[in-house]
Amino acid sequence: MTRRLILSLFAAFAVALPLAAPVNAAEIVPGEVVVKREGAPATVKRVESVEKALRALRRSDGVEYAAPNPVARAAAFVPNDPGRGRGWQAVQWNFLAPNGVNAPVAWQHAIDAGAPGGRGVTVAVLDTGAAYADRGRFRQSPDLGLTRFVQGHDFVDDDPYPNDENGHGTHVTSTIAESTNNRVGLTGLAYGATIMPVRVLDANGEGDAATIAEAIRWAVRRDARLINLSIEFDTDVSAREIPSLLEALAFARRRGVLVVGASGNAGDTIVAFPARSSNVLAVGATTEHGCLSEYSNLGRGLDLVAPGGGGDALEDDANCQPDATPGRSIVQLTFEGGSLRRFGLPTSYEGTSMAVPHVTATLALVLATRVVGPDPTPERLIAHLKATARDLGAPGTDTTYGAGLIDAAAATDRRSPAALRLRSRRR
Repeated sequence: MTRRLILSLFAAFAVALPLAAPVNAAEIVPGEVVVKREGAPATVKRVESVEKALRALRRSDGVEYAAPNPVARAAAFVPNDPGRGRGWQAVQWNFLAPNGVNAPVAWQHAIDAGAPGGRGVTVAVLDTGAAYADRGRFRQSPDLGLTRFVQGHDFVDDDPYPNDENGHGTHVTSTIAESTNNRVGLTGLAYGATIMPVRVLDANGEGDAATIAEAIRWAVRRDARLINLSIEFDTDVSAREIPSLLEALAFARRRGVLVVGASGNAGDTIVAFPARSSNVLAVGATTEHGCLSEYSNLGRGLDLVAPGGGGDALEDDANCQPDATPGRSIVQLTFEGGSLRRFGLPTSYEGTSMAVPHVTATLALVLATRVVGPDPTPERLIAHLKATARDLGAPGTDTTYGAGLIDAAAATDRRSPAALRLRSRRR
């Protein structure tokens, strides 16, 4: 911002300022006032006491106005979560621009729409469970205390308590809806969303197709609006081997529930199931450099990419540095040190599993803000995310990056051309 613009903002502030208005030191530059004398431009004057200087200047002859020097802030919501002590921004590169999802602007869009953090949208997380509550040997994650949960289910032990015994599900859940602006830990992209924790993977992170299929139908029937599947089969698993799962995914789509899945972590040229299904939004992973991650599956059917961390896969891409030190991982508060009762910020999590919740959370923000209407179909939501994604690699949609890197800020902007086009089609 130029000095001319700053001064014009100060002048506008001064015109509306009552002569005896109090000075709030938290909102002004300490020790500075803006003074305009007759026949001269406004200038910034250093003073010992802003309040005393304003009183004296406003009584002086020839002074057109005197005002404090207010602090302007970017039009974005910046939470106070401390991370490792230097703020969440020092850890969560994946939530920032240019190679993350630009969360602060998206958060502000949701606040402006009266739906902070995606409030009102229920997301089912089918995973290893979540550290959502204190129960017996289990403890709630310190940064999920303000997160909204509805009744979930444990399909591994067949009980109503989907407690996490691995840490993966807690990490994924935290990326979506970790408590935010609470001076604890890190931030969640859709911190106002409601989580339905569903355990389909055991303590080793393993589960079977029939169990996952049953859980999908269960979540759909209990009004989940989105389903996060940070789950993959080996790429040699075919459609003929998982008919019940594919039927469940088709059931979810018919009921208007959008399922988001991981392209897989084998570095293969084929997307893994369940993301390979046409009824799943398939997500690959990118690095801190904005390059395809070295482990991320690509190929036909890849829809979008999102931050997953790790090393760069490509040499012939301007964003990629395959010989450089790998970019950072995706950090969230979850189990640390092999204990279900000890929480920390491990740096070992990277993968398409970590990319998926960025997309699911962005969808929650889009739904809550009604950017593309009050009840958009899965097809409309997918089209909107693709239209607002940041194009990477070859121009247009490709098999490496799909439609591009998810952009939560653009996706939640009601004024974006993509949002205006989709809303106009409803009329």
